[in-house]
Amino acid sequence: MLQLITAMSELGAGTRGSSLGYAAIRGASFHIQPKFFRSLAPRKVQTNNALLYRHPESPYGKRIRGIVRMYRRISAVVAESLDDGQFPIVISGDHSNAGGTIAGIKQASPLSRLGVVWIDAHADLHSPYTSPSGNMHGMPLATAIGADNVACKINDPSPITVDAWQKLKGHPQRVKPSDVAFIGLRSTEAPEDHLIAEHDMRVHRVEELRSKGVVAIVKSVMTQLQECDMVYVSFDVDSMDPSISDGTGTPVSDGFTLEEARGLLELFADEPKVMCMEFTEINPLLDNGGNAMGTAAFKLLQSTVFRLQERLGLRGSF
Repeated sequence: MLQLITAMSELGAGTRGSSLGYAAIRGASFHIQPKFFRSLAPRKVQTNNALLYRHPESPYGKRIRGIVRMYRRISAVVAESLDDGQFPIVISGDHSNAGGTIAGIKQASPLSRLGVVWIDAHADLHSPYTSPSGNMHGMPLATAIGADNVACKINDPSPITVDAWQKLKGHPQRVKPSDVAFIGLRSTEAPEDHLIAEHDMRVHRVEELRSKGVVAIVKSVMTQLQECDMVYVSFDVDSMDPSISDGTGTPVSDGFTLEEARGLLELFADEPKVMCMEFTEINPLLDNGGNAMGTAAFKLLQSTVFRLQERLGLRGSF
């Protein structure tokens, strides 16, 4: 069965409001499918968002010790859901939470090889050694592959920050860089480009998708990840073009249309190895179109859930 998990922490973001992402999606559902969340009730992960009222203790890993606690909480819930034979669908605040989801998947299946599909305008491969902002939502994938990237070091993080960073990475490495596929990537910085080139990480640009088609891109990704035992799909709404909505913290032009995003999510939902999906960075406080992003995100969630129901033989249970 499907298990909706909400992890509405926004400790890793540079702007406020992504903690309201689930509320925005739920609000949109009343106008589209009012009964949707009646049967898909969420399991809520406790947040530490009160830390936002305190001054960050580290400029290079802002609120990193709070992020450590969120990793632990999210990973415990995700792992328990998988152990119970459920398919976790995570709605999270900022993208730092995805690191906790990945940790939970590996906690449930430590000997299995995990592939990651990162549908995002950003690579999120920074570390406290390389981040120009110190915002942790730019670092979750680096924790998953265990990358400090000291070759591109620009910062000298404190011992407290380094200790917390080691806890976020965990041991052993959760995901091999060769088992990461980026889709929609179009806003990176030099340290991230260095890692992508060093590990020859696969990147599918927006123009490639439009040239080859959604089906070909999904097929290429699944071929790349064919040696993986399981696959996790992380969908950041900023992978879509800002013309759809301003309701995300780091919008980047020339992104996917709603239909392109829908196609990607539905096709990945059809794949038997995909066993967890996440929707993140929905920020209604930045939305200039009413609840446009909440509405768009709900439509994507709705179509994804329907495809998962069909794949898992759950049609009619919602």
